[in-house]
Amino acid sequence: MSGIRTLNGVNVAGKRVIVRADLNVPVQDGHVTDATRIDRLAPTVHELVGHKARVILISHFGRPKGPDPKDSLEGLVPVIAKRLGLKVSFAKDCIGPEAEAATAALKDGDVLLLENLRFHAGEEKNDPGFTAALAKLGEIYVDDAFSAAHRAHASISGIAGLLPAYAGRGMEAELTALDKALGNPIHPVAAIVGGAKISTKLDLLGNLVGKVDLLILGGGMANTFLASRGVAIGKSLVEAEMLDQARAIEATAKTKGCNIVLPVDALVAEKFGAGQVAETVAINAIPADRMMLDIGPASVENIRSKLRNCRTIVWNGPMGAFEIPPFDSGTVAVAKAVAALTRDGTLVSIGGGGDTVAALAAAGVEDDFTYISTAGGAFLEWMEGKILPGVVPLMQ
Repeated sequence: MSGIRTLNGVNVAGKRVIVRADLNVPVQDGHVTDATRIDRLAPTVHELVGHKARVILISHFGRPKGPDPKDSLEGLVPVIAKRLGLKVSFAKDCIGPEAEAATAALKDGDVLLLENLRFHAGEEKNDPGFTAALAKLGEIYVDDAFSAAHRAHASISGIAGLLPAYAGRGMEAELTALDKALGNPIHPVAAIVGGAKISTKLDLLGNLVGKVDLLILGGGMANTFLASRGVAIGKSLVEAEMLDQARAIEATAKTKGCNIVLPVDALVAEKFGAGQVAETVAINAIPADRMMLDIGPASVENIRSKLRNCRTIVWNGPMGAFEIPPFDSGTVAVAKAVAALTRDGTLVSIGGGGDTVAALAAAGVEDDFTYISTAGGAFLEWMEGKILPGVVPLMQ
C-alpha cells in the first residue's frame, strides 16, 4: 500500500527492534483456542530474525488494572515459540531495570517477549514517561498490530513518535486489503452489514452509503429498516427509536446511488433458542407471535444474483442468529456464494469483525476469502471512515 512506511530497505542488523504485536488471544482453561494473531505475526518476526535484528515483542493482554498473574504474557511463551518456530525468552516487566537488562542482553536474531503492557496505567493513558521508558528499550519501532490501531496508547501512537516507525508485514497486508475494499476498490462494490442494532453502527452505515454501490443488510438491523418501511415484523428484534434514522440512511443512500438490499423472506420461530421449530415465510407475512431469526432462501438467492455483478465486497456481521442452527443457514449460504465468486476470480472479498470471523469460520470459507481481518474495533472504525491513531504515525 502506498503512503505507508514498510520494512522494505530498512537496515535492522544488530538493532533492537520493538515489535508491537497483538497477543490478546482467546485462552480457555490455560489453552489458546485461536492462535491466528500469533500466526500472522510470523512473517514480520521471521524477516527481522533473518536480517539479524534483536526482536523485542510487546503486547497487551486482557484488561488488568495493574499486575495480575492471570493476565501475564509469560504463559503464552511456549505457544508463541511453537507457532513461530523460534526460541522466545521472557522479561517479567515491560519497562524498568528488568526489561532494560533483558533487552541489553539480546544477541542478533534473538526474540524477547516483555510482560503485559497494561500492567502499567501509563500504557492506556499514553503517558509520556511510560512511553519514553518503553522507547528507551529499542532503536526501531515496528507496528504489526492493526487490531489495536484504533487505540491512542503509549505502545501504539506514543512510541511511534520517538523512534523510526514502520509497518510490519501483517499491518501492511491488512492495510493493503482494506484499501482494496473501500480505499481504491474495483466497482461495483457491495457491503454486507449484519448485527443486532443500527444504533451501534450508525457511523458505519453513514460512511458506507457514500462509498458502496450495494448495501446488503441482515440481522436485527434489517428488522429495523423493514419496520421503517412499514413492514409488520411480529416479535422480531427492532429498535423502535431508530426508525427515523433508518429512513434518513435510506434517503442518503438514494442520493448517493447506493442500493439498499433487505430480506424478502425470513426464517421465523416463537423465540430465540435451541430446539425451536422454524418456518420460512415471506417478509410481509411474518406472524404476530413469531420473530425473524435469519434470512430465507429467496433472500439468499436475491443476494447471490446481485453479487454476481459485483467486483468487491466487504463483510461485517452475520445475516441472522448464526450461533444456533438452523438460524445459521442464511449466513452460511451467502458466505459460500461469496467464497465461490472469490475462487472464480470475479470478486475481491474482505471480511472482518468478531462475529464475522466466527461466522465465516463456521461456514468453512475462511481460506477462500481474499482477506479476513482479525481486528474487531479497528476494522469497524476503519469502515466508519475514521482516522486510526496507530496508522497515522506510519504514513510517509
